[in-house]
Amino acid sequence: MIELSRARFEEMVADALDTVPPALARMMRNVVVVVEDGDEPELLGLYEGIPLTERLSDYSAVLPDRITIFRNAICAVCDTEQDVIDEVRTTVVHEVGHHFGIEDDRLHELGW
Repeated sequence: MIELSRARFEEMVADALDTVPPALARMMRNVVVVVEDGDEPELLGLYEGIPLTERLSDYSAVLPDRITIFRNAICAVCDTEQDVIDEVRTTVVHEVGHHFGIEDDRLHELGW
């Protein structure tokens, strides 16, 4: 387990989001990414919303989808700052994948 400040962890999340290819980042719509401390040790990230692949023509005036990255759970499974950087990136990409409608099984096959 490693201890990191919330500010440093948020920087890591922002850096991970910067690694999303620009063509994909431009396609992301009505989604917010937040950091929470979290209280479930096995939950590193969570996507809540309507994936892009399921949005129909009547999709409008809805709250943004939400990607939550859980600081405590990620820090608990990491030993070094580099481990946290790697896990944050994996978790961010995994949850962004859900925003694009990719299911868990496929994300795991792809290594995310």
